[in-house]
Amino acid sequence: MRVVLATHNPHKVSEFAQIVARTRPDLEIVGYDGPEPVEDGVTFAENALIKARAAAEHTGLAALADDSGICVDVLGGSPGVFSAYWAGQKKDAQANLDLLLDQLADIADHHRTAQFVSTIALVTPGGDEHVVAGRWPGRLAHAASGSGGFGYDPIFVPDGQEGEQRSVGEFSAEEKQSQSHRARAFDALIPLLKTL
Repeated sequence: MRVVLATHNPHKVSEFAQIVARTRPDLEIVGYDGPEPVEDGVTFAENALIKARAAAEHTGLAALADDSGICVDVLGGSPGVFSAYWAGQKKDAQANLDLLLDQLADIADHHRTAQFVSTIALVTPGGDEHVVAGRWPGRLAHAASGSGGFGYDPIFVPDGQEGEQRSVGEFSAEEKQSQSHRARAFDALIPLLKTL
């Protein structure tokens, strides 16, 4: 069964396809090629629903949409829904990362707590709507490390690691896909997918 993922981001399509393959190999995740809706929600859930509704209407398929970002405690949960645009409208991942590091330059380690948040919306062509969320707690490093992942991955150090503390940029793809905020949100979505 084909399910459209409401994103033009090839990194997300690839990551989702690998996450889904772990538990629902019968689902084929396809990228969205339709018009990009205006994400004018102020929460992850609102933006995920905007994207999923647009993709379901455009394709006639069940649609998944993820809205995600990094929430830094000392910044009151920012960048949050503005994670992709933190350094401006160009969606420049390196500029976003550099700005966040600069903003936290003088912040002590014990105040650098953060979490990745993923909210996934599922919208069917019949109009059924469901929203689930996954959170991945950790802290922000003082400098980027590793070349894996994308976005803020090179500065995010997840909680619960034994031994050497690595950033997600140093994780293998398999490690990230089994632990990430998207994987956690997808785990919550599995019972809903069984209804498709």
